[in-house]
Amino acid sequence: MDRVEITDSFKETRAAGKKLRARIKRSEHGSFKPSGRDPVSIIEEQNQTRLQQLVPVRIGRMLESRFAYYRGTAGPMAFDLSTEVRTDLRVVGCGDAHVANFGLFASPDRRMIFDLNDFDEAGPSPWEWDVKRLVASVEIGFRHRGFDAAASREACRGAVREYRERLFILAGMDAIERYYFRVEAQDMRDMAVDRAGQKAIDKTMKKARRRNSDRVLSKITTAEKDGVPRIENQPPILQHIKDAVSIDEVTHIFERYRETLRPDISLLLSRFELVDYALRVVGVGSVGTRCLIFLLIGPQGEPVFLQLKEAQRSVLETYGGIPPSPLIGLGEDNTSGQGFRVVSSQQVLQAASDPFLGWITGVRGIDYYGRQFRDMKGSADLEALTVGQFARYGRVCGALLARAHSQSPGWAAILGYLGKSDVFDRSIADWSKSYADQVETDYEALEAAVKSGRIPCETGI
Repeated sequence: MDRVEITDSFKETRAAGKKLRARIKRSEHGSFKPSGRDPVSIIEEQNQTRLQQLVPVRIGRMLESRFAYYRGTAGPMAFDLSTEVRTDLRVVGCGDAHVANFGLFASPDRRMIFDLNDFDEAGPSPWEWDVKRLVASVEIGFRHRGFDAAASREACRGAVREYRERLFILAGMDAIERYYFRVEAQDMRDMAVDRAGQKAIDKTMKKARRRNSDRVLSKITTAEKDGVPRIENQPPILQHIKDAVSIDEVTHIFERYRETLRPDISLLLSRFELVDYALRVVGVGSVGTRCLIFLLIGPQGEPVFLQLKEAQRSVLETYGGIPPSPLIGLGEDNTSGQGFRVVSSQQVLQAASDPFLGWITGVRGIDYYGRQFRDMKGSADLEALTVGQFARYGRVCGALLARAHSQSPGWAAILGYLGKSDVFDRSIADWSKSYADQVETDYEALEAAVKSGRIPCETGI
C-alpha cells in the first residue's frame, strides 16, 4: 500500500490523511476476522527466552482472569493486528496501551502526573493498533467486572471519541504547547464528577506518594552486622540468584548504565555505592524476563533503588511484522539495542519521563533499560471503579494516547483520516466486542493447555 507522504505542511498532511478514506473506509476497521494462529504456541515461543523457573508463575498470573490474560498477550494481539486492515500511518506507538498501563508517577519537578507508564513493546507502529489495544481492554475490563453490554459499548465509543476529539484540541496548539501538555493528578481529581470519585483519586495519590525508596527500604531489606542494609530474599518474587547475573557483571552493568544517563544524573549516582542486587518478578506479561533491583546507598546513608529490566525485541516486530525504523533514530540494524528503543520511545510518548532512564546493550547477549524503582508510582484500582468511573477512566486514557501520538511526525494525517464524525468510534467499538470474544476463546485454550500438561502453571504468586 502507498504510504501517506509526510510533508512540512500541517494542512497538506492532514489533507492526505483525509484522502486516505477513499482507499480504506473508516467503517472497515469494525470487522475482526480471526487470524487462525495458536495463542498457546506464541506464549510457548516467548517462554523460551525467559528464566524457565519463572515460566509457571507467568502462566499462573495470566490465568487469574481474562483481563489478566489480555494484559500478558500483546504478542498474539500484534499477530492478529498484522492481518487486519490498517492505514499504515505510523507513529511512535506504545505497543501495549491497555488501561492498566496508565498510571501515576513523579515528574522530574516532583509533581505527580498521570500518563502511559509501560513501554516494553514500544516503537514505530500503525497508530490504530494502540487505539484497538486500548479500547479492547475497556471492553474486556467491563466484562471482567460484570458490567452490562450496553454500558461497555458506550464506554468503548467514549474512549475512541475522546482520542479523536483530543487530536482536534491538540491541533489548536503549537508544537511546543503539545510537547508540554500533561495531565497532573490534581487534574484527574478535578475531572471527578462526584465525591466518591474524588476520594478514590485521593486514596490513590496518597498511596503513590508513600511509594519511595525509604518505604521500599523498610519493606524489602534487612540490616547486616556491618550496618549496611541488604535485600531480603522473598522467593520466588524477590531473591538473589547468582547464576542469573554475577556481582562482577552487575557492577559492570551499572557503570555502563550510568554512561547513558544525563550528565547531572550520572554525577549524582557517582556518589552512591552499589551495595546489593536481586532478581525480582514483575508484572504479568513480563514475568520471566530478567529484572534486577539495585540498592544504592548515598553519602549520608540515603537509599536509592533502581530497576534494570531486560528489553527483548518488541512484539510489534516479532509478531506484528513492523521492522525497526529510523523514525525515532533507530537504524535498520538497531545497533543501539532494545533498551534504547524502550527508553527513547518512553521519552517521546510521555509528557515527562524519569530522569534516571538509561540503557545497556549486550550483557550475555541481553539488553536492559534502567529507571527508578517505585518513585511515587501508583495506578487506579480497576476492581473498585463503578461503571461511570471506569468509562471516564477510559476516556482519560484515550486523551493521553492522543497526546502521545501527536508527538510523532505526520500525526496530522490521523486527524484528517478520522474527521469529526463518529464512524471510526463506532467501528472500533464493534471490533473490540469481537476481539474480546476472541480473547475469551484464547483464554480457554490456555486453560486447556495447562490441564493437559502441555504448559506448566503455578498459581497464587
